[in-house]
Amino acid sequence: MPLEGQKLGYRYNKALWVFQHVDICMERGEIVGLVGPSGCGKSTLGKLLAGHLRPHEGKVIADGERKPHVERNSVQLVLQHPEQAVNPRWKLRRTLQESGSSNDHILAELAIENNWLDRYPNELSGGELQRICVARALGDETRYLIADEMTTMLDAITQAQIWHSVLNWAKLNGTGVLIISHERHLVNKICDRVIEWKDLVE
Repeated sequence: MPLEGQKLGYRYNKALWVFQHVDICMERGEIVGLVGPSGCGKSTLGKLLAGHLRPHEGKVIADGERKPHVERNSVQLVLQHPEQAVNPRWKLRRTLQESGSSNDHILAELAIENNWLDRYPNELSGGELQRICVARALGDETRYLIADEMTTMLDAITQAQIWHSVLNWAKLNGTGVLIISHERHLVNKICDRVIEWKDLVE
């Protein structure tokens, strides 16, 4: 079943719409890029699709049915800054266990070392912590991964390693991936198709 956003709109207040009437659809196993300038609304759309925000108009359909925004576990979101996505008081083993995503195969695919899991978030580098966040998102129930500038802050080698792991996982498990980015060279290289933000909102 596809992940769909139908006639989506979101506003910051009654007068200021971020966007309106946005339609987007992606299939299981598809790698899709969404590109556009900073501040245009790409991240807001990603949060709507993942259920982190509720749309002010339109609807999101995941797994063939419209679900409450708090229940769309099949759609996972990974953000640009991993330190904002984890509890700083929890060791990382607990973070993974709480999400149900401590699968050894995922950890091995992402080259996560076992000793990292006994540390707190501030004891890892940005690249190491982002690998943990990706592993947490790739649980057994995940059908779609939304990667919002997921590797922008990382060095080129770490970026390549993480994307290699994510794309391998997506291929093996039929996971759809939406890559939100302003880096056109990245999405042009690894995506099956690329959506221009201006084409969604026109």
